[in-house]
Amino acid sequence: MSLLQQVKQLAQQYKSEVIAFRHHLHAHPELSFEEYETAAFVENQLKAMGLQPQGGIAGTGVSVLIKGKNPDKKVIALRADMDALPIVEANEVPYKSKKEGVMHACGHDVHTASLLGVARILSQLTHEFEGSVKLIFQPGEEKIPGGASLLIKEGILKNPEPKAIIGQHVMPQIPVGKVGFREGMYMASADEIYVTVKGKGGHGAMPEMNIDPVLISAHILVALQQIVSRNASPKVPSVLSFGKVIAQGATNIIPNEVKMEGTFRTMNEEWRSKAHGLMKKMAEGIAESMGGSCEFTIMRGYPFLTNHPELTAKARTIAQEYLGEENVVELDLWMAAEDFSYYSQEMDACFYRLGVRNEEKGIVSSVHTPTFNIDEGALEIGAGLMAYQALKHLE
Repeated sequence: MSLLQQVKQLAQQYKSEVIAFRHHLHAHPELSFEEYETAAFVENQLKAMGLQPQGGIAGTGVSVLIKGKNPDKKVIALRADMDALPIVEANEVPYKSKKEGVMHACGHDVHTASLLGVARILSQLTHEFEGSVKLIFQPGEEKIPGGASLLIKEGILKNPEPKAIIGQHVMPQIPVGKVGFREGMYMASADEIYVTVKGKGGHGAMPEMNIDPVLISAHILVALQQIVSRNASPKVPSVLSFGKVIAQGATNIIPNEVKMEGTFRTMNEEWRSKAHGLMKKMAEGIAESMGGSCEFTIMRGYPFLTNHPELTAKARTIAQEYLGEENVVELDLWMAAEDFSYYSQEMDACFYRLGVRNEEKGIVSSVHTPTFNIDEGALEIGAGLMAYQALKHLE
């Protein structure tokens, strides 16, 4: 039996177990850097497979090394993130979140369950490959500074040092049974913006006696869009969005201050830094010119994510072999961000997408929504394809 057939057979054999992993994780979600029960569950499952995981990395990270013959020959790393989001789940399913206000709405339960499935498969095939596979169960992908950056600082990419790292992420825009790849630049950097505009509050009927921070904020919001439309090169994708504006006044009350929160995303580090300075200078200048003041804080987030061209081309070919050429699609640039980007800054990396959509079953919701769910047929692919990727990249 070929290696491909063995992996597919094992993926099918362990499918129900991987689904059970996912159900448990989905029902017991934990927020970023609070994944204590999740980490314990992962460690216990790995130990039950006869493996020796290392826990407590960057607080709640877990790693395990699966050794084949001649284990020092070459090492490939596979990564899954474990944290959930502060979202109230609206799905009525048996495995619905048991933690009010916390939900696996981004599919990290799928990633973790799939990687446990990979451990199941590879632990049965240690006699079939040379080298080692390092599995990384990562905390805190959803929250700056990102669990990846902390794991890297604690040496996750050392002892032994992987030659490359591969990660997968669910994508509800892709039908179940398919996966997506993109070589080169793929995802944007992401910075968080926090703005406090201060003025002088008072009665709304006497604006001449006040310094209106609401009006100042409105001017700032509109003017800041010039940063992208009139300063960014058309060759560099950029997005500036504000999703939170708080002015604690009333119909006839002008507040003393307004707070705003937003995000800036791009795919060029030089422009990223320049834009930061332009935004801060513009906002502060507008506020001052209107008699108020502005505190403009930028929390620098994840860098852009680049898929190594040769590694990703090979990974695409492996996926075509595993699923068929018709089931491997091309991905577009995406302005979302991922802390897997930290790995891509350190070594050859490939981050691909796992299709989970099924329109016939009504499984169509986007990530980060209360109704996000997956066609669980994706779990057999998620575990099997990742295992096969590791084995082929070790050859």
